Parts: sequence; structure tokens; C-alpha cells
Amino acid sequence: MRLHLWIETDTGLLFGLGRALLLQKIDQLGSIKRAADELGMSYRAAWGKIRKSEEILGEKLILQGCSKRDGCELTEAGRLLMEKFLLWYDTVEKEALEKAREMLPLRIKGYSEKKKTVD
Repeated sequence: MRLHLWIETDTGLLFGLGRALLLQKIDQLGSIKRAADELGMSYRAAWGKIRKSEEILGEKLILQGCSKRDGCELTEAGRLLMEKFLLWYDTVEKEALEKAREMLPLRIKGYSEKKKTVD
């Protein structure tokens, strides 16, 4: 089981798991390009998603260095949004898995359980 959860406004998608994982990779790697590559997306798509969320929020999520070689880092707002979204997502997914096992006549595995059996 895997849920698709996101937050949207009248002006479009504000934030979802993909953007949270993108910010997490940027935080780890210090680079939008490297984060996008690891997630299998183009730099342009990654940067567009970040800009769209920043536009809707009216707040910066990442700070870029003085040059492209300096990389980037998350702002306090970016880090807080990423961390809280991932916490919320995990909480909702665990509760949904519990309820699915309780209510549905199916043998249901959580996404992380499925990944462990494949590896």
C-alpha cells in the first residue's frame, strides 16, 4: 500500500511527497542538480517545482550560493516544511495501513515492508 498525499491551493500544487523528497536530497547533497539526478528528474523540472511552491507560499525554500558552484541549502522554512510534511505523511500512511488491515479482506503490506522483501 502506498498513499498519494499532497497539499494544493486554488493556484496549484503546493507540496507533496516528491517535493519533500527533493528538498531532502538537496539538503543531503547541497545541489539541486545532483538531487534532481538522484531522483530521476531534470534540473529544470526540479527548479520549477521549487519555484512554484515558493511562489504559492510567498517564502523561499532554498538559498542558492553566490555562484552555481557554491550549491544551495534549505531555508528554515524549507527545512520545517520538509520535516513536518514527511512526519505527517508517515503518520497518515501508518494509520491508513492499520485501518486497511483491519477493514479490508486483503493481505496488505506497507510500502516499506514490500521494499524490504524485494531487496
